[in-house]
Amino acid sequence: MDILFSSRKEQEIANADAKLKKVFRGNPRRVRLIRARLDELADADTLAVMRSLPQSYCHELTADRKGQLAVKLDKGYRMVFEVANDPIPLKTDGGLDWNRVTAVRVLKLAEDYHD
Repeated sequence: MDILFSSRKEQEIANADAKLKKVFRGNPRRVRLIRARLDELADADTLAVMRSLPQSYCHELTADRKGQLAVKLDKGYRMVFEVANDPIPLKTDGGLDWNRVTAVRVLKLAEDYHD
């Protein structure tokens, strides 16, 4: 799957282990999980693959975050992204067609939006 980023800053952090470790210093587990989720996304042919990985808990968000998705990191933290295909692949019922999503845009590498 293609991985894009909403900002140059997020892209630079994601693509440089030293920067990733610096931003999330004090939390090596989160650094490992961010790297793992990025690798899983990159290795997946479609977003549907992410649904089958129980450790990632890939899910669609609702309410004011409708159109965004997330994968689990740790302690309530999630990596938040959106579908980057244009147009967004939809099923006939209007729901997201996970089997045809081949590109995502990372919005936040780690965010706890549960508060």
